[in-house]
Amino acid sequence: MPLQIVTVACLSDNYAFLLHDPDSGQTALVDAPEAAPIIAELKLRGWNLTQILITHHHYDHIDGVEELRSAYGAKVIGAKADAHRLPRLDTELIEGDTVSIGGNHGVVIDVSGHTIGHIAFHFPRNAALFTADSLMALGCGRLFEGTPAQMWQSLSKLINLPDITMVYSGHEYTQSNASFAYSIEPNNPALKNRILQIIKARSQNMPTVPSLLADEQATNPFLRPDSAEIRTNLGMESASNTAVFTEIRRRKDNFSSTKMPNISQDTCDCD
Repeated sequence: MPLQIVTVACLSDNYAFLLHDPDSGQTALVDAPEAAPIIAELKLRGWNLTQILITHHHYDHIDGVEELRSAYGAKVIGAKADAHRLPRLDTELIEGDTVSIGGNHGVVIDVSGHTIGHIAFHFPRNAALFTADSLMALGCGRLFEGTPAQMWQSLSKLINLPDITMVYSGHEYTQSNASFAYSIEPNNPALKNRILQIIKARSQNMPTVPSLLADEQATNPFLRPDSAEIRTNLGMESASNTAVFTEIRRRKDNFSSTKMPNISQDTCDCD
């Protein structure tokens, strides 16, 4: 049977994810921002936590690890390249390795950029991609350690995964990301439609994560350095994709508006 995936809201804007295999009873967690809401969800469902998969070393992705390890005896799994600053790992991973949750297998992808040693987990059978702070809904993580070229290389690994893949990213940043995306590609009808969907979801306090990879390909500026409109608006018509990505990231770092664009259904060519 496919994995049952449950989104767990943590801290002020983080997400963790429980991955449960009904056949084996195994349950894995992707990232542990804090223990309490994760424990509550496990108790609600009667699941036992067997594995903790860590994407990167930032505190808001690992602070709950030791409490969860102590409570459940879960094995902790993370990147070999990041092991020196992660909680003690039972299994160290490199790109191309696999993790198993019952009969479901995930492939490790190195997505360095936000941090060096950041990894993502792709479960092809479940069309699920856990990206934390690499590829995000309408965005990508700020480059605290890596270079723009590294991040673009990392994102390029994800772009060509199947369109039906659901992207489970680590934060509820979608509204601010949407505001920036609209500032550099305001004539993208798919983006306008997505903004309307985001406004509706957040007005109902619904998460915007996960997102469909096909929607990211069509609307996320960090996956769209080849967009003619973006290139024109940046004055970079003949630049390389890496150069355009670098400028998009620079502009996002200096973008301060969080106000959502004023788009009405009547004026949106969304079909």
